[in-house]
Amino acid sequence: MAPLSIDLGSSTSAVTLAGHREETLKALAKHTGTTLVMRGQELVITGPDKAIALCQQIVKALEIYWSAGQRIDEADVLTAKRAIETDRLGELADLHQDSIARTRRGDNIHAKTFRQQRYIKAIRNHDLIFCTGPAGTGKTFLAALIAVQALLAGEFERLILTRPAVEAGERLGFLPGDLQQKIDPYLRPLYDALYELIDPEKVANLMERGIVEVAPLAYMRGRTLNNAFVILDEAQNTTPAQMKMVLTRLGFRSRMVVTGDITQTDLPEHQTSGMAIAQRILKNVEGIAFCELTRADVVRHPLVQRIVTAYERHEAGQ
Repeated sequence: MAPLSIDLGSSTSAVTLAGHREETLKALAKHTGTTLVMRGQELVITGPDKAIALCQQIVKALEIYWSAGQRIDEADVLTAKRAIETDRLGELADLHQDSIARTRRGDNIHAKTFRQQRYIKAIRNHDLIFCTGPAGTGKTFLAALIAVQALLAGEFERLILTRPAVEAGERLGFLPGDLQQKIDPYLRPLYDALYELIDPEKVANLMERGIVEVAPLAYMRGRTLNNAFVILDEAQNTTPAQMKMVLTRLGFRSRMVVTGDITQTDLPEHQTSGMAIAQRILKNVEGIAFCELTRADVVRHPLVQRIVTAYERHEAGQ
C-alpha cells in the first residue's frame, strides 16, 4: 500500500506521459485502480499493491513512447495493459517500431492495437481485404496511409478512393452545386487521410493528372482497374449488386481494401448490405483477408469509445 515513485528522467518525459490535461494519467488511473500524481519528473503511484504493480508495468511498457516525446493516449494504455495480461510485451515493442508513415507534421503513425497491426499486415500481404469495425477504429485512415505510401514508392500507378453516396438522413437534392459538389461531402474523410501525408496543393495536382481519384461508387461501373490501389469506404451501404460490380473491377497488379461498419447501414430497411453478403460468400476464397476491429480499437476521442459501447448495449437490449 506504500506509494511508489518512478523517476521519468526529465521534465519532457513527465509532460509527455501526463498527456494533455493529464488525460494519460487519468487513463492509467482508471484502468489500474490507482491514484497518480506528477511531482516534477517523478510519478507517484498510490493504491493497492497489485494495482500499483500493474501501473508500474504499464508505465515501463510505454517508456518507448514517453522517453521519445511521443504522445500517448488511452488506446496505448489499453494495448499495453493487454500485452502485460497476455504476455505479449515483445509484440508491443514491434507495434511501436513498425511505423506506417510520417505525417506532414512529422508525427510517426503506427498501429495502436494488435488488431490494427493484423489489419496492416493483411493489407500488405493480400490483394483483397475486408475490414469491419465501428467509427474511430482507423479502418479507412490506415488503409489510405498505406495506399499513399505505396503510391509514392511507385508500387501502384493510381490511387482510387470511392464510397457509395447513400443519404444518411439528408437529401442530396437540397445541397447546393452540381453532382460532384453534392458528392464531395461524402468523400471528405478520404480527403482528410490524403492531407495527412500530402500537401493539399499536391493532392489537387495528382487528381488533375488522374493519379489520385476520389469518386462515388457509381463512377466505377464498366471499368477495369489495373495497377491501382483501390479503397472502398462505407461499404456497408453498398447493395449486393454494387458490391459484386466493384469487386469485379479489380485488375492486374491491383489491390483493394473494403471497409465498413455493418452496424451502421443507411440503406432502406428492406435492403441487405452488399458487404455483409460478400463476406458470407467469399469467406473461404483463397487470397482474401478478413479483419474485424472492435470498440477496443477506437483511437479517437475517448468519448467515442464510450458512445459506441452505449449504443451496443442499447441495441442488445432491444
